[in-house]
Parts: sequence; C-alpha cells; structure tokens
Amino acid sequence: MKEYTTEFIRNIALASHSSSGKTTLTEAFLHYTGVTTRLGRIEDKTSLSDFDEEEQRRGISLYTSVIPIEHKDCKLNFLDTPGYTDFVGEVVSALRVVEGALVLVDSVAGLEVGTEIAWQYCDQFNLPRFLIINKMDRENANFTKVLSSVQEFSEIRLIPIQLPWGERQSFQGVIDLLEMKAFKGDGKTTEAIPADLQQAAEEAHKNLVEVAAEGDDALMEKYFDKGELSPEEILKGLAAGVQKSAFVPVLVSSGAAEIGIGPLLDIIVNLMPSPTMGPAVIAKGKTGDEELKPIDSGPLAAYVWKTTADPFVGRQTFFRIYSGMMSADSRIWNQSKGIEERLGGLSIPRGKENIPVKVIHAGDIGTVAKLSDTATGNTLCDKTHPLELPKPEYPHALYQVAIFPKTQADSAKISTTLTRLCEEDLTISWHMEPSTNQTVLQGMGDQHIDVAIRRAEHKFQVGLTIQEPKVPYREAITKKGDATYRHKKQTGGAGQFGEVALRVEPSPDKDFEFSWDVFGGAISQSYSASIQKGIIATMKEGIIAGYPVNGVKVSVYDGKEHPVDSKPVAFEIAGREAFKQAFKEAGPVLFEPIMNVRITVPEANMGDVLGDLNTRRAKVQGMNTERGRSVVSALVPLAEMLRYTTQLRSITGGRGIFTMELSVYDLVPSHITTEIVAARQKELESHKEE
Repeated sequence: MKEYTTEFIRNIALASHSSSGKTTLTEAFLHYTGVTTRLGRIEDKTSLSDFDEEEQRRGISLYTSVIPIEHKDCKLNFLDTPGYTDFVGEVVSALRVVEGALVLVDSVAGLEVGTEIAWQYCDQFNLPRFLIINKMDRENANFTKVLSSVQEFSEIRLIPIQLPWGERQSFQGVIDLLEMKAFKGDGKTTEAIPADLQQAAEEAHKNLVEVAAEGDDALMEKYFDKGELSPEEILKGLAAGVQKSAFVPVLVSSGAAEIGIGPLLDIIVNLMPSPTMGPAVIAKGKTGDEELKPIDSGPLAAYVWKTTADPFVGRQTFFRIYSGMMSADSRIWNQSKGIEERLGGLSIPRGKENIPVKVIHAGDIGTVAKLSDTATGNTLCDKTHPLELPKPEYPHALYQVAIFPKTQADSAKISTTLTRLCEEDLTISWHMEPSTNQTVLQGMGDQHIDVAIRRAEHKFQVGLTIQEPKVPYREAITKKGDATYRHKKQTGGAGQFGEVALRVEPSPDKDFEFSWDVFGGAISQSYSASIQKGIIATMKEGIIAGYPVNGVKVSVYDGKEHPVDSKPVAFEIAGREAFKQAFKEAGPVLFEPIMNVRITVPEANMGDVLGDLNTRRAKVQGMNTERGRSVVSALVPLAEMLRYTTQLRSITGGRGIFTMELSVYDLVPSHITTEIVAARQKELESHKEE
C-alpha cells in the first residue's frame, strides 16, 4: 500500500442494525478494488472483516474492524462496526475517529432499531452520512417504502443521488443522478438510462441540482440565472451540503451481488469530507485548550480508540492521528497515563492483517503492537508538548452478573483479566461488592457479557462462571434489644472466660455507634476493643440473612471477668454472641436499595412499560415527552431491576433505554424478607452438608 497524505484520506464508519449487510459490503469493496480475488462470505467464514473466532462462531460482527481501500488515488478507511445493540460501545469508539458514516438499511426490513441507534449517534457526533439502501436484490425489496420509513425518523432531509435500476430479482444496477447514466452491475460499465426510468431520473436530477445550489450562495445565484449547473458545480454544492449535514445522500446497492459498488466508491471519494475538512478538534494543553489542525507539521496528538489482546502478537493499539505524524521506532508520551512508551513497528490494519509502514500521516488510522500500558481512550503525544484529546461519552452498562473463577489458578488471575477486558471495552466495568462479597461484572446485555467471558477464556486463559448477582441488602433493627452471653471454655491448662451484657437500639444518623457504660469495674475497659472487634466482624457478616448490619448503637453495660482465664479472645467471642442475641430481640428487618430509574421509550410502548413497572413494586414519579419519545421516572427496588435490560428490549423491540442510580435504602416488605431469610437458611444448610 502506498503512502497517503491527509487530503487523500477518508475515514468512514459503516453503522446500522445487525444483518443489514455492512460486512458483505466491505467485502465487495475489497473484491472490486482487487485486494481479494473472490468475494469473502460470512457464511463460509472467509470475510476479511469478521476474522475473530467468536465472530465466525456466531456469524455476526462483535468488534470494529478496519478495512482500508485504495480507490481513485484515495485511501478509504472503512470501519465495519457491529450492529447488535450489546456492542454499541464499538460503534461509539468508531464514530469518534471518523469524518463520515455510511448508514445501511435493509431493502425489505427498512428502519430497524440498530439503525435508529446508529443514526442518533451520528447526530450526537454531528457526522455527515450517506444512507445506503442495501440488498436491493432481495425478494420484496421496496426502495420507496424503505426511504419513507427512514425519512419519517430523520430530522435531516434525505436526497436520492441514485435510483435503483430494477428491484428484487430484476435489480441490475444503479441510475446515477449526478452524471445521468445507468451503471450496470458493479459499475464498471455504463449505459443510457432505460426509457421507463428516464422521467423519474430527470425529476430526481432536478431536485438534486436544487439541493446542490443551496450548498453555496454563488451556485444558488447561477442556478436562478441559468436554471442548470455543470456536473463539477453540482458536486461542489453537494459536498458542501454533506459536510454541513444539510441533507443525507441516498444510494442503493447489493453487497452480496456486487451491484453498485464502483459508483458508491466514486461518490464517497467526491462527497465525503477528508480529515482536512472535518470539524475543529480541541485538545487540553499545558496552558489551556488548543485547536489542532490535521497537518503533519503540527504537534503530535493521536487518540487510542481501540485496544485488543492477541495471543500471537500481544497487545494491539489502534490510534487515529489528529495532528502531527508518527514514525516507527520512536518514543512517545502517553499523556493520559503520564508514561513514556516505545513504538516498535507501525502498521496499517486491514482485518487481522497488519501492513508495515515507516510513517503514518495526520488524519490516518494505524496500529502498533506491544505498548505496555496504553489503553482505549488514551492520548499519545510528544513529551515536550503534552496534549489530551476528549473521550466520547459511552452508554452506561446496567446488566450485571456475579463472576466466579472455575479453578484456584483462575482465581489468582481474575482481577488482572477483568481489568484488561475493561481497558479494551469502555462499556464493560467491574467492582467488588463488599456487602455480598461478590465480584460484579457490568455490560450492555447478556450477549455482551457472554462474549467477554469467552474472551477471558480464549485470549487470557482464565475460566469464569457467572450467576445473577445478589442484591446488596442491609440488615437493621426497629427497637431496643438486650442480651447477656457468657463464653466459658475449660480444657487442660489455661481456660477462656468472658461475659458481656449489652443493649442495642436503632441509630438513624450513623452506621455504628459504641458506648462503654460499665460501672463499678465489672469488666476491665481494656476488653472494650476486643468486644468491639467481635461486634464489627458480626456486623459485616450479617445475622438474619447474611447481609451487613447498619444503623445500630451498642451499649455495653455489664459483664464478668475471671482473674486468670479472661483473655481478649474470650471477650471478642462473648461480645459477638451477645450482639447476635440482642439483635434478634430488637425487631430485625432488611433494607433494600431503591433506584431512581429513568426510562425512555417510543410513545406506542408507554402503556406496556407502565404495566410492567407495576409488577416491579415501582412508584412512578412522573411522565413527560422528549423529542417525540415518552420518559418515565420511577423509584424501583434494585431486586426488580436485575434483568430489566433484557425485559425492556423485549417490550420495546430494542427501542427503549433506561438509566438508574441509587436513590435511597428502604424497608423490604415482610413477605419478601421471609423469603430472603429462608433462602439464606437453605444456603447455610447446603454448606453444612458439603
């Protein structure tokens, strides 16, 4: 591959619903431009884009792959993103580093939820985009119907710049409205527009010229004067309109049949902005914000948008250069981590292949192997000119599982492995939940978690199993309780003796209060720390259901000691057991986390969502409408929300989203408390049997 400078580079993400043909279209680009000798197929596991074992096993894209294509003296970096909702983090990372997007829709299915999400992210990043109506050779393909379904959803105008030459089995090419020619098959041969399509093409061409004129004041003036523009002027006006996202060009294709490939690549070269035309990039510098220009002579600033672990080549770091240029075998500064890294060889990625290069220019995407500490979201720069590029906002992962190692050897590697997984994918996170003693992994959904677990096993050789996580309940009391406990152990030699009398009562303001109210020296105050130690250990373990105790005041008011046999350990045990007995006398209850939940759904699903919330002990706080979608705010117990990600997708066809955060801890209803306590007893009995 030859060297390309900034103005000859195009960075484009392919984004849409799963199975709309993104990967097959990139395979068609590769075949058309001669990179491959035959069309790669997902079914045969021969696609360059889906090279990961797990992708091939499932038959869907799970990760973004970079597919550079050389066409008309330009290098087009296509980023083929996953369409399945669980892997939306890959889409966000890809859209962060491109100047444009191809949004694909299936010619039969029309607008689907994954496409809506991709479109909304394009809006968020303010990205110019093309709409590709793909698979036009499918039975029941309908260009007009699909175009309408997307236009109803989009706030930006959709302007066809191609029309299909036939539909379904008779789809044989595209009518190019710029050149007013018919391109047959992949687009290498042209013909006159068929007579039956001539009128529709002329009307669409006229509309296109008007849109092009709107893109530039001088063109608008000329169009009013002469009523026509030259093909070059039309291109100029359209390019300006695309860059401003004033409209979205609509094209047609069939990746699998390799129809419309050449004209599509031509239009991408002509209309998609290069990095030199992208929006201003602002980085955080030493003295404040700096505006970066995509030029080789600028200060180096490269954003790491993806990292992967490979058992053969080690860690792979994918970056996009926003300013400056990068040379192989040099040193580089990671401003995010405050460390220096040594660059070995640089490469241009193409699927799993890495094409070695000496230098990568501003605006381009490259990869480097074996950086020791660099992670996704970091900025690489010169140490003498530190810069940090902004990270995009990723959706919050709300699907949780508890993780357990399969073996003792896996246990030692679990935290390192989970940290590596989180460094690769910013929509995954993990933490230790102290109240349940569980390691909790959070992801976007069950498929996302499943892929992460398999990745841990195959890439990091760590076996993990998962369970639904426990809810972090808390134990508390509702009234005063009193108990005395004597610990007496007499074996040969020195014995153990300690007696503690204590009182417990609720403490609404503090988690734990302790007072020493022993008068007359019944027990020495030197045993106070031991008694406290026993009580605190018991509070962590829980008493009625195995959850931490909160909001308790303990007063030790009496006891007995022995001049020879009393020891700190005896009072620790006595304090612990007296506390347990007093706690059980003090009206013990469970408190549960109540989440502040905000659910956004299409208006048509509002009734079903409210009905479902009623089954979850929810207290609806309010309802309103935002941008044509209904928003419900409610307080819902966390116990009822553990698998809500899956349920909401089911109710709304994947169109509903929600956020939640802890609001308060509240009393668990008595009938549910009984069930939780019974489950705990059953668990303890099963452990005894083991």
